[in-house]
Amino acid sequence: MKANETPAATMSPKAAPKSYILPKRVGDVLLALLLSLLAAPLMLLVTVLVFLRDPGNPFFLQRRVGQDGKPLLLLKFRTMKRHADRLEDMLTPEELELYRTEYKLNDDPRLIGYKKPGDGRRCFGAVLRRTSIDELPQLFFNVLLRGDMSMVGPRPILAEELAQHYTEEEQRLFLSAKPGVTGYWQAYARNTACYTDGRRQEMELYYVQNRSHALDIRILFRTVVAVLSKVGAQ
Repeated sequence: MKANETPAATMSPKAAPKSYILPKRVGDVLLALLLSLLAAPLMLLVTVLVFLRDPGNPFFLQRRVGQDGKPLLLLKFRTMKRHADRLEDMLTPEELELYRTEYKLNDDPRLIGYKKPGDGRRCFGAVLRRTSIDELPQLFFNVLLRGDMSMVGPRPILAEELAQHYTEEEQRLFLSAKPGVTGYWQAYARNTACYTDGRRQEMELYYVQNRSHALDIRILFRTVVAVLSKVGAQ
């Protein structure tokens, strides 16, 4: 399986069979429960560290688009300084333009611990992102408690991202699958595939059209490799 594989010509969404949905949900619950228990000490430590480095709520709750277009509240550890939503105050015009296209920056000055150019790759907030530790709260909150996310699926995105980078037909296909904590795009490309070259959209749609237990398992193992080797990490 190659990272630049593209989706099939048809974009018509089709419901996943029960033989896929039910076992996947059972697997999600068991794996998320196990990982939540194992990660509990680390999550407690990160909660304290975030608060000490930038006092305030150590968690960040953001509204994104879930399966079938339903609102999804995504829980993460906060990696950015307070008031990071004041984009015009914290970003240069060039950074603001790039952010409004890709919804991420390679050297983001809003990250906790950022003091000078280049810190966006090594500061405290950047480390949380690069290691995906900031995503850990989703295991309990989104996968176990709310059930609105799976361990594997297309990454839940903002409504404006969806409207800007996907056609109406592609949007229907994208939203036909439950979003995931990790996915094909994250595991095989992460930050090396972007919206501007179209590869991120291709990879997300490829997964939706080809989802299977075998593909999910490969993505989970690949995610571990990508995180440990920092492939595509910022």
